[in-house]
Amino acid sequence: MSTLRKPAGRWAVARREAVFVARDRTVWAWWLVVLALAVLAVGAGLREVQQQRATIARLVAADTADRTAVQQGQKDWGGAAYHSFHLTWDAPSDFAFAALGRRDDTAWKHRVRMLALEGQIHERDAGHPVLALVGRFDFAFFAAFVLPLVLIVLLHDLQASERSAGRHDLLVATAGHPAALWRWRVAWRAAGVFGAAALPLGVAGALAGTPPATLLLAGAALAAYVAGWTVVCAAVAAWRRPAEIVLAALVALWLLVAVVVPAAGRLAIDRALPLPAGADIVMTQREAVNDAWDLPKAATMTAFVERHPQWAAHAQVERPFEWKWYYAFQQVGDQRAEALSSAYTAGRLTRDRWAGRLAWLAPPVLLERTLQSLAHTDLRAALAYEARVRAFHAELRAFYYPRLFRAEPFDGAELTGLPRFDGMAPGR
Repeated sequence: MSTLRKPAGRWAVARREAVFVARDRTVWAWWLVVLALAVLAVGAGLREVQQQRATIARLVAADTADRTAVQQGQKDWGGAAYHSFHLTWDAPSDFAFAALGRRDDTAWKHRVRMLALEGQIHERDAGHPVLALVGRFDFAFFAAFVLPLVLIVLLHDLQASERSAGRHDLLVATAGHPAALWRWRVAWRAAGVFGAAALPLGVAGALAGTPPATLLLAGAALAAYVAGWTVVCAAVAAWRRPAEIVLAALVALWLLVAVVVPAAGRLAIDRALPLPAGADIVMTQREAVNDAWDLPKAATMTAFVERHPQWAAHAQVERPFEWKWYYAFQQVGDQRAEALSSAYTAGRLTRDRWAGRLAWLAPPVLLERTLQSLAHTDLRAALAYEARVRAFHAELRAFYYPRLFRAEPFDGAELTGLPRFDGMAPGR
């Protein structure tokens, strides 16, 4: 008989604690705070994504009109290539509203043409200085850094407040299952926090057309994060210490994993793994291009033909200026900066891998990185966009080089065969 009464007792405790939490106005106030902040975060993210898509649509239309107008007045292939700009862009994913990530500090659009690419790809719009300092308040930031503070406030004094009120021993004595009493009290409060945060995320995801699998993975990551902080808060709250000491200990822990470890880790990674600056790449490429005007043309063409031997038979430059020579030294400028550019890309990837390992010691950073990965707004997505820009530029060169080096007659109708950039990365 005793084995039959235990489950009923536990469920009675669960129901009683649910009623108790439902009558607690302070808990409801904090749940509403979480709900309001989550709505604000996803709303800001949706608005930013909408603005980015509107900007892309406007620029695509303007880019097409501008290029069409420019090409109508051209009389040779070199002039058409020189004056034609091509918009490249990285369209935000359907989950980017939740974690804007590197879209705030890396370029997601360029206007490129058939000149040296490295100088174009490493130039970007100046970011907002405040955003560069503190970051954007999106759902990833809210969930990673704000939710733990709410859990700390709601859970730190569960037992300490009962002790100070003189009800602790009576509650334990009448509960029948003392451990279940605190577990359910903690669980209901934490579940409310999770629900208040997850509900706006789910609604926003449905409005944005986010794939259900992505939302489920994001919800699972959020649930695991809330559960982890709940366990920590409940364990520390079980100390037989005043509520003020428990609160101070939990806040200190939050500062450690949310601020100290990430900041110290980033500083250590940057010092241990130096890498070239984007400005160094731009300067190297530009110096190579500018110096080419004063070098013998044969030196430029020799360096060009080493990479493009198929044009060796057409590499002779007999006039003071020829378009094929001009674009050849643009290409050589990229070749000169290639080692720096490759080191820069590889260095950023290496730093990012070490930051990912460090994130296991800083759960807020780990959650942010997880959501950014699901949203395709992490460093790997930014580098994938750069790779697509380089591939597109190679297609432009493949279109123009045969016409330039074979001195084919200009035919403006052939410009309709120019490659088109696809702004949506595969797999999104």
